[in-house]
Amino acid sequence: MHIPIDPSASAPIYEQIREGIAAAILSGDLAPGDALPSIRVLARDLRVSVITTTRAYNELVADGLVDAVRGKGVFVRAQDAGQLRERALLQIDEAFDAAVRAARSAGIEDHE
Repeated sequence: MHIPIDPSASAPIYEQIREGIAAAILSGDLAPGDALPSIRVLARDLRVSVITTTRAYNELVADGLVDAVRGKGVFVRAQDAGQLRERALLQIDEAFDAAVRAARSAGIEDHE
């Protein structure tokens, strides 16, 4: 699984991992029932700490995107189409808000 990580980004690494996996789930690249890599394997592959990947997986569980099965692993949860749409709209909203904040902090006017 390829998840782009940018250590210099303002978003914490665990959030970048969460967003990468969530995007793969929402786009259908990861199907319901698919197993995610183990926490240790993903941490090794991304060259981050196990604590970081654990936090990302915990966030995905809290988001309702995956289920953690003790002793078995973490699996993609089946998603309702309406919920997928709501999550996508929320992500788009957040992206627009971030873009507006970035533009304003750079002195770019609304009409630009």
